[in-house]
Amino acid sequence: MKLFAQAALLEDGWARNVAIDVGDDGVIVQVARDAEVNGCERVNGVLIPAMSNLHSHAFQRALAGRTGGSGSGRGASAHDDSFWTWRQAMYRFLDRVDADAFEAIAAQAYVEMAKAGYAAVAEFHYVHHDVDGVAYTDSAELAWRIVGAAKIAEVALTLLPVFYAHAGFGGTPTTRGQRRFAHSIDTYALLHDRLRKARNQHGYVLGLAPHSLRAVTAEELMALVPLAAPETPIHIHAAEQTAEVDACMAWSGMRPIEWLLHRAGVDARWCLVHATHMTEREVADLAASRAVAGLAPTTEADLGDGTFPGSAYVAAGGRLGIGSDSNTIVDPFAELRQLEWSQRLRERKRNVLARDAAISVGTSLWSAAAAGGAQALGRRTGAITAGYRADLVVLNSDDAALAEQAPESMLDAAIFGPCTKPVRDVMVNGRWIVRDGRHPREDEVFARYRTVLRELAD
Repeated sequence: MKLFAQAALLEDGWARNVAIDVGDDGVIVQVARDAEVNGCERVNGVLIPAMSNLHSHAFQRALAGRTGGSGSGRGASAHDDSFWTWRQAMYRFLDRVDADAFEAIAAQAYVEMAKAGYAAVAEFHYVHHDVDGVAYTDSAELAWRIVGAAKIAEVALTLLPVFYAHAGFGGTPTTRGQRRFAHSIDTYALLHDRLRKARNQHGYVLGLAPHSLRAVTAEELMALVPLAAPETPIHIHAAEQTAEVDACMAWSGMRPIEWLLHRAGVDARWCLVHATHMTEREVADLAASRAVAGLAPTTEADLGDGTFPGSAYVAAGGRLGIGSDSNTIVDPFAELRQLEWSQRLRERKRNVLARDAAISVGTSLWSAAAAGGAQALGRRTGAITAGYRADLVVLNSDDAALAEQAPESMLDAAIFGPCTKPVRDVMVNGRWIVRDGRHPREDEVFARYRTVLRELAD
């Protein structure tokens, strides 16, 4: 396949009249600037690398927009509603979600991701057991449902089976609400091995995900990491909430990110999800580790988590990516807008996260997040260059916010302008999966999802 774009965002910036040769394996063979059409398929708009969604809990898509009452947790007032009360609402929601519903919700989330410009997703998969907390006959039952949902949506999957064993720091026993999550090291090792043996058959990247330092003891973490092959992505929640930071200090005398950087051998394989509450020293050390800060700005805003120290982290050369997390909003443009706007509110300045004065903030943010997300997912994607997967997005120049924009300002208009439909087409590994804003299976997926919502409401 040969593609031609009048403008495309390449590794080193914007280029005109770009020809892209894609091999039968979906990998880019060659990229040429100032090229002629010469029988290529002409794409209908500006071409950019697709985004990788580095943090998703797909089942939470069905909870989105349903926790806005005064106190989403029982007994919470409008003044003390927080992440922790929201979490109780999430636990109660899971009491009703069986395997079929789990897959239907995930498929809806993944189709929405595809239409929004995400070509790949890292599913932080921590629901393992049935509604009573009993292991399925096949311990990977719900993991297979995630795999099936990704296949329906045709998005690339990095599967992150989560190890979750405790309710708090120091090995506190899990609660009733966490009964669907819990594993021992032995049962988790069996699950991970089962998924490892099937990864080539199903085409997913398999990672490792200790949930957080509050859910995994130091000894368990040290036992888990050797399960990961040298290139395996390792994801962990860290420093999302100040209460978590305080509890970690009480347990260890160190902050969560400080502990991980000093005790866990954090390197480029790692993605520290949220990393919201950091000291200046932690910011510098995390940036130097070459790990990815996995940000979910719309979820962090929705849950009242706090503001990531973005300007300091970017100035230190830190790597970052974005995820939809709770899937309250499924839109990479919105994630980047929320990230930049949070920094503007914090610093009372504009265009805070632009890494180079010669490159617009929108282009800078998209390029950085696409590269960081690809690293976190363990995939060669996130850039339009030879040897990388052809994961591509065609921007929709028929949206009023993008009409007649110069390519160099197109991403700024899509992220910060009044843009309602920024994406026209999406390609994943050399195959178009979204055309003119539509996914071929969106109607059947939505019909199944709507049925599930109706059943859950009964």
